[in-house]
Amino acid sequence: MNEIPIKAYAVSAFVLKREGDAWKVLLLRRVGAGRLGATWGQIGGAIEAGETAWEAALREIREEANLVPDRFYSADVCEQFYEAYAECVCIMPVFVAFLDSEQPVVLSEEHSDYRWLTFDEADARLPFAEQRAALRHVEQEFIHRASNESLRLPMP
Repeated sequence: MNEIPIKAYAVSAFVLKREGDAWKVLLLRRVGAGRLGATWGQIGGAIEAGETAWEAALREIREEANLVPDRFYSADVCEQFYEAYAECVCIMPVFVAFLDSEQPVVLSEEHSDYRWLTFDEADARLPFAEQRAALRHVEQEFIHRASNESLRLPMP
């Protein structure tokens, strides 16, 4: 029997801010062609040597959008999906970053565009079911309910 390996080597982070009465989600558009080229998504990336998953998420937020969250949480959920090219099941812990202060988005070379979108608008742009499920989990648990402070993570 051949088994499919399970790998957890990357993280996913939804960045949120309030605009008037509405909550907005930051989505970034990937550059170029290729497997994920020109798709919209939340912030994410690989965990580097010596990092925890939450440290990787904070670093990716900084690197991909030049943002520093005012509050930061584990979303208490993971995205999971099958990666055919790597022949593995990938599990990515999801994090939630809140911006309470005005900060300009400065994109890295990995992305060509960004948008602050409502949850419904973001849902319409995300290409993968697990992304949309994670987005809706974040909306339910962090917007419609009070943030669970036991999931709050330290800011360096």
